[in-house]
Amino acid sequence: MSFQHVSETFSFLRDRLPECLRTPQVAIICGSGLGGLASTIQRLPQIEFDYASIPHFPRSTVAGHAGKLVFGLLNGEVPAVLMVGRAHYYEGHSIDQVTFPIRVFKLLGVDTLILTNAAGGLNPEYMVGDIVLLNDHIFLAGLAGVHPLRGPNAEEFGPRFPALSDAYDLELRCQVHNAWVTTVGAENKRRLHEGVYAFVGGPSYETRAECRMLRQLGADLVGMSTVPEIVVARHCGIRVLALSLVTNNAVLSPVPRGDDHLLQGKNVDELDTILQEGKADHEEVLEAGRTAAMDMQRLVIQTVANVFKRSSHGDATGNQ
Repeated sequence: MSFQHVSETFSFLRDRLPECLRTPQVAIICGSGLGGLASTIQRLPQIEFDYASIPHFPRSTVAGHAGKLVFGLLNGEVPAVLMVGRAHYYEGHSIDQVTFPIRVFKLLGVDTLILTNAAGGLNPEYMVGDIVLLNDHIFLAGLAGVHPLRGPNAEEFGPRFPALSDAYDLELRCQVHNAWVTTVGAENKRRLHEGVYAFVGGPSYETRAECRMLRQLGADLVGMSTVPEIVVARHCGIRVLALSLVTNNAVLSPVPRGDDHLLQGKNVDELDTILQEGKADHEEVLEAGRTAAMDMQRLVIQTVANVFKRSSHGDATGNQ
């Protein structure tokens, strides 16, 4: 996507937004089952755009992704834009199309990007329903050349060789931990972790051998989104905060061998039950998202309140 396309999309949105919403401070991308965050936006003023109505904007085709851009005031005071649903590489979009909205956000004036997703847990300490604050990632596709910054550098947005060693903003992560204590806390069985996210292309879920490989590489989670957007956001100089909801536990044990003597004599249904153990299912992903949605919403809302309250006093970014 060219700078001209980004500019045309930016102009389309800006011309249809009231003055109070034209420069959102924060953008939030809502992952599978987490679109309820949009309900936290103050109803008036609020402007919504279906992705199909926005020039050049990628459309989502996945269940659980509504496909709309919502502008409003988060906590009644922070100008924000929410992507309710995202485009994925596995849907057939190019990697440029997947990350296109991030550059539009940059032109709109967004300073902070918050991404949420549903992910499979590779770390055996993670339970379904836990929330993981990302502090690093493994981008195998990017290492192999399927990279959103490949090609001539978009000088209007950032440098040719952006660093990613500091991709996950430390101050924002500290604020999430503070918000967890005050909004979710010890009374909830759900736990907050920090971990490493591995991006895979999808759309098939990973094999057991692939899960073991990713775990040995240092990944705590695996999913099919988020990392390309983070790379482009950091290229644009936007601060990044990313949260994963563990919606299923990846199966790390080897596939049962056909010559295992313990399996001899079992019927087809019994063998199928053994093989199906831990099998990932998209509907289960959505259900886990629904049950955890309120905690995720409260955590994001409180974090935004903490960060932008601090920012208004000049100490969130060090600027007076």
